[in-house]
Amino acid sequence: MTEPITYTPPSRLRHRKAAEVIPFLNTYIAKREQEIAEIVQMVERYEKRRLHEERSYQSMSTLRRMLTGKKPDHHLAVEYIHYVKRPMEKVRTLRLEVEQARAILHNNNPATDTIEVSSEMDEEMN
Repeated sequence: MTEPITYTPPSRLRHRKAAEVIPFLNTYIAKREQEIAEIVQMVERYEKRRLHEERSYQSMSTLRRMLTGKKPDHHLAVEYIHYVKRPMEKVRTLRLEVEQARAILHNNNPATDTIEVSSEMDEEMN
């Protein structure tokens, strides 16, 4: 799980005052981590539901299984993509955003009163 290191060209960096950036970054990180936790919970609920459905189907008698039927495999694959794969991709991107925000916090030079933030983060601050 090695993601490529993203390089932000200096032209896309904006200088902002540390007093307004640090509180924003702390709330930004907290909000993103909360979003990550919600997505992970949603995925866990789906997997738990799927496991429960599979167990109940397997516990049925043979006659009931023939009458009930089972979701086709391609339906299960589409559900997996919708409920697990895409949300986990979103989690990865959110974790990268959190890492970048933490890097900005830790690379903060106390001697200067300005912090360099990316243009996307600058837009979100406004």
